[in-house]
Amino acid sequence: MRVLPLFLSLAFIGHCNDSYPSRRSSADEEWRRLREKVASQQVFLARHGLNTDVCFLVDMRLPSGKNRFFVYDLRRDSVLMAGLVAHGSGGSNFSAEPVFSNVDGSGCSSLGRYRVGYKYQGRFGPAYKLYGLDSTNSRAFARNVVLHSYAAVPERETYPNPICNSLGCPMVSPGFLRMLQPVIEGAGKPICLWVFD
Repeated sequence: MRVLPLFLSLAFIGHCNDSYPSRRSSADEEWRRLREKVASQQVFLARHGLNTDVCFLVDMRLPSGKNRFFVYDLRRDSVLMAGLVAHGSGGSNFSAEPVFSNVDGSGCSSLGRYRVGYKYQGRFGPAYKLYGLDSTNSRAFARNVVLHSYAAVPERETYPNPICNSLGCPMVSPGFLRMLQPVIEGAGKPICLWVFD
């Protein structure tokens, strides 16, 4: 895979620490949940023409102040890096817990698998269009739910304190998006982003 050497170098930059699942903690619930998701991925990825070497997993059961956006190496069965990601406010000023919806204007995150699409310059800088691949997120493109960064998303975990909300986008820190960019752009085939709870 062309991007693995880059992954290996990125795996030790900033966002990788002992707070995300690793082989050393295989009994850990977080690691078990990630592995369960990954186990069902390969057929889906191949059927949709998606990258079968790497995927992005977002575990919304984890608090927003903990790393819950995982870059997963499917060939080596390991997490390459992890970072914070905001969930939608659900139309309120702030929501500590995610609320899910696929409705226009809801301000909610949508569960399901997405194809990470083309890069463009958005309101907050570089962003990637997202195409919902499940009935639970089928309106993502029309709702302008995109992968982007925002300066108010911290670079490090804040748990037990939550982080800011988005309007439904998987919103990451500027530093983490800079780490994701070469992964997305060097992947050859589109990457799957799976938001689950």
